[in-house]
Amino acid sequence: MANLMTFTLPEKLKQSYRAEIQKTIEDKRISRIWEKDASVWTGDDEAKWLGWLTVVNDELQNLETYRDLAKDIESAGFADVLLMGMGGSSLCPEVLAMTFGKTNFHVLDSTVPAQVLTVESKLDLAKTLFIVASKSGSTLEPNCFKQYFFDRVSKVVGKENAGKQFIAITDPGSKMQKIAEDDGFRKILFGKPEIGGRFSALSAFGLTAATAMGLDVEKLLNNAASMARHCQATNPNENPGTILGTILGVCHREGRDKLTIFTPPEFFDLGAWLEQLVAESTGKNGVAIIPVDREMLQTADTYGEDRVFVNFTVKGSEVDEDIQADLADIVEAGHPMVTIELTDKYCLGQEFFRWEFATAVAGAIMNINPFNQPDVESAKIEARKITEAYELSGALPAEEPFFGEDGISLFANPDYAAELSNSVDEKSAAGFIEAHLWNLGESDYFALLAYIEMDEEHEELLQQIRTQVLQHYNVATCLGFGPRFLHSTGQAYKGGANNGVFLQITSDDPVDLPVPDQKYTFGVVKAAQARGDFQVLLDRERRALRVHVSGDLRSGLDRLLNAVS
Repeated sequence: MANLMTFTLPEKLKQSYRAEIQKTIEDKRISRIWEKDASVWTGDDEAKWLGWLTVVNDELQNLETYRDLAKDIESAGFADVLLMGMGGSSLCPEVLAMTFGKTNFHVLDSTVPAQVLTVESKLDLAKTLFIVASKSGSTLEPNCFKQYFFDRVSKVVGKENAGKQFIAITDPGSKMQKIAEDDGFRKILFGKPEIGGRFSALSAFGLTAATAMGLDVEKLLNNAASMARHCQATNPNENPGTILGTILGVCHREGRDKLTIFTPPEFFDLGAWLEQLVAESTGKNGVAIIPVDREMLQTADTYGEDRVFVNFTVKGSEVDEDIQADLADIVEAGHPMVTIELTDKYCLGQEFFRWEFATAVAGAIMNINPFNQPDVESAKIEARKITEAYELSGALPAEEPFFGEDGISLFANPDYAAELSNSVDEKSAAGFIEAHLWNLGESDYFALLAYIEMDEEHEELLQQIRTQVLQHYNVATCLGFGPRFLHSTGQAYKGGANNGVFLQITSDDPVDLPVPDQKYTFGVVKAAQARGDFQVLLDRERRALRVHVSGDLRSGLDRLLNAVS
């Protein structure tokens, strides 16, 4: 049985939905998707990225590989597992680990030195299995992680033994395969070149992690297979992926482009995976569905007509009557609402496939190629320029804030800095930030982009900032930690519609870490990624302000919260 999904739509959206369902029937859209017909989308290279449609059956035929791997890991007696990757290579494993409560399974997807050190402090290096996940094998961050931890393990157990603690997940023929072979990795598991990273949850990238956690891979895949069968139904009214994708596509067309996700505590992290899938797939060519995850539930009158809601529930769990009342009020106010009932933890397999199929359907309605990510590369190019400049000169390129005060420096392009200066009564950090937020208009969204350690304390403070903005300006709000969001929502921020107002936060690094065999450090990489990201936002003429905190970060974030408040 598929996880139960119900939905309510206001009358205008009902009519648009029915018309699109009829168009799906007339265009034979569902059968053409399964036939891998690129003309369903833009007729570009979509056909070569549709391996995710059949990967579940492929992997069910490959279960012996994961059983052998499970036995090998168990016999080795590893105490901890660290997966190192970005975006699609790390988010599915993170969701599985958090949902199943696997506290000895860790994920590293940040170049912030403090984050690297925090992860390392949790490990016994001699008893840790390291998984390097990189499809291309050329992604900067996983290569840095591998170099760092391979060096650290080599110093503990000897270089000749270090490889026995490493596994690579990569595409055949990649640079990572060559590195893994040269360094004597314990295992190399291969992904499928015809599956993009964000659609790879049910491939080796998700299943290797699931195996390392001790999960029942067959059960996870059988759940996914059930949903895949339902998504083959050519009658769109019986096809859960098509229904969901049609709702998302029609809502976007009607101006409801903020997908607001509510998850129960048991599945708290599912929204992080959905963010990447939806934002990176739909955010391009000046359009985007902006996922809004972990935003505090508000009263119905707070929300504008740019929202579509999805609420995940757990079958048989106790219902919070206050939350139910607020959700009912949102529906009563005329907002579209999708409700998905999750039966158990393994039903995540169903949702991985449902949402992949739905995203493909929404992309067809939006007339985009949902399988490319043209604007992710732009930030990488800018970051590369900065790291190359550092390698030549030994210093990051000089930069000049347009305002500084009490350990806070503000950066923007000259025209925007002048615009803000003309808007403030008193030139202060609080005044400039307020002037920046005044730019928020109807149907805009606010995004906090924080290149700092992702921990509970920082997240709580940043959540308070976004809640202040939400309640004062009544706009959708997003929070991303860099550089991980660069491989996720960053695509939509740069390639989607120009309806975002961005506040980037950077800070000094009290402690830095060298990247072995490189001239640069993790701190330099992080700074280059932040600056590159900011530069591309400016190049795309986004309303963007950067706040740099010098000295004590907690104190700086408190001042930032006070400024916004």
